[in-house]
Amino acid sequence: MTDSSRNKILYISGGSRSGKSRYAEQRAEILTGKRSYIATCPIIDAEMDGRIALHQQRREGKGWLTVEEPLDLAQALMDTADSAVVLVDCLTLWINNLLYEAECLDQTLSEEQIVRCCQQVIEACKDGDRTIIFVTNELGMGIVPADAISRLYR
Repeated sequence: MTDSSRNKILYISGGSRSGKSRYAEQRAEILTGKRSYIATCPIIDAEMDGRIALHQQRREGKGWLTVEEPLDLAQALMDTADSAVVLVDCLTLWINNLLYEAECLDQTLSEEQIVRCCQQVIEACKDGDRTIIFVTNELGMGIVPADAISRLYR
């Protein structure tokens, strides 16, 4: 990060459906300036469609620009570089999407490849003068998963 960069990163983590997104939105709405919401969750079924609709309703009329990007989070962050506040919801689903995409292509995503994707996201956060809020699920406090892909995901 350059000395002139004044980006702030907030990392909000917690259990599934614990209110992380709502809390992150409230934190973002306290801040002034253009707000962008990077949604990483694709609609995969009716239940998820309903959850996404609730998230959208909460932001309605509050000046949010919504960017739906399930895979290329680094590019979405670069595309929203002019925003004073960027909320990314959520990192857990983004990693899940990367793993699922690789599986659909009969490929395996290694831990090193995931780290490279994360490094690209970190690089995309360095430019500008903005607050970036990352939401993620807590995954590591449970039992050790039985299969390799679940352990990698954790």
